[in-house]
Amino acid sequence: MSILCGKNILLGISAGIAAYKTASLVRLFIKSGATVKVVMTPSSKDFITPLTLSTLSKNPVYSSFVNEEDDNAVWNNHVDLGLWADLFIIAPATANTLSKMANGVCDNLLLATYLSAKCPVYFAPTMDLDMYKHPSTLQSFEKLKAFGNIMIPATSGELASGLVGEGRMAEPEDILTFIENDILDALALRGKKVLITAGPTHEAIDPVRFIGNHSSGKMGFEIAKASANLGAEVFLVTGPTHQKVTHSLINLIPVTSAEEMYQACHTYFNDMDIAILSAAVADFKPKEVSTEKIKKSASTLRLELEKTKDILQSLGKIKTNQYLVGFALETNNELENAKDKLKRKHLNLIVLNSLNDKGAGFKSDTNKVTFIDADDNVMAFPLKSKADVAKDLLDKIINEIHA
Repeated sequence: MSILCGKNILLGISAGIAAYKTASLVRLFIKSGATVKVVMTPSSKDFITPLTLSTLSKNPVYSSFVNEEDDNAVWNNHVDLGLWADLFIIAPATANTLSKMANGVCDNLLLATYLSAKCPVYFAPTMDLDMYKHPSTLQSFEKLKAFGNIMIPATSGELASGLVGEGRMAEPEDILTFIENDILDALALRGKKVLITAGPTHEAIDPVRFIGNHSSGKMGFEIAKASANLGAEVFLVTGPTHQKVTHSLINLIPVTSAEEMYQACHTYFNDMDIAILSAAVADFKPKEVSTEKIKKSASTLRLELEKTKDILQSLGKIKTNQYLVGFALETNNELENAKDKLKRKHLNLIVLNSLNDKGAGFKSDTNKVTFIDADDNVMAFPLKSKADVAKDLLDKIINEIHA
């Protein structure tokens, strides 16, 4: 899945012959999982129709401040458009539009939206060779880059005038790749490998029954998504859960028992940069597992249990440069127990949550946690969504590993 999946992309189109390529560009953004809206300069409609772009984007196309054909004269709010966008791509960006952007001229909806945007802005120049090399155009490039805008370089080739040279707008596929790579390169966990465990484990009693717990896996899956969104390659070892994940950077490794989770973690751990073990692993398992369903022939059933392997402690013993994070779900003496676990298991960080806190723990969409690091720093957080807890956790890890 593309890093653009779930993003709001605003495509700005100015009046260059390369505008015909924007139909393909919209399709590529949509295929990547993005939501696309289009804003055009009035003159760009001479090169490609709003109807085409509206059909492809499945959204209205904006080209003026007021829809004059509408009897109610609805105002197209450039501020709302600019704030809606996660990314603003201006392609094609003509010499005229670039000059106006560089100098704060605001005489159409596209330019007003550009001046209102708070998101990253990419521009893909297109113009004839001499225009591209003109000092005023080069000055526009430099001013826009100084503003923090990102230039998608034009390529060389046959131009509309018949000349051959620089000034041809990058192809839609190349624009997509450029943006994806630019986003990924800026992500804090780009190039890192992260091992995450999630969910419960099920320890078989017989072919039908098992010992388990109420973990839903929500916390671990949120951490996996947040890690992948920061550019990490994620190895998500998950026990039985109804949670779903679709991300090209997440490798899903389903397991059932504590022993299977132990083996999977040890398979991947040596190659990891970070390991976050949020799974609720069963502490005990039946010593003997019946090969047949146990009949309900008596009023009681006696099971002999034995300890499962301590995955977190075993990784703590063999870790070299990995940043290792554990979770502690406590019901009494929470802080003391968490600090003890942090030291015994050779962790870099432990995440404490308590079943005594309303809205925290299993199954809920929220959690209330406290971070304790190896330097005995304690950071307590209010009740938050598990998605926000995941972001806080990764912010803490990133600050630690870059310190």
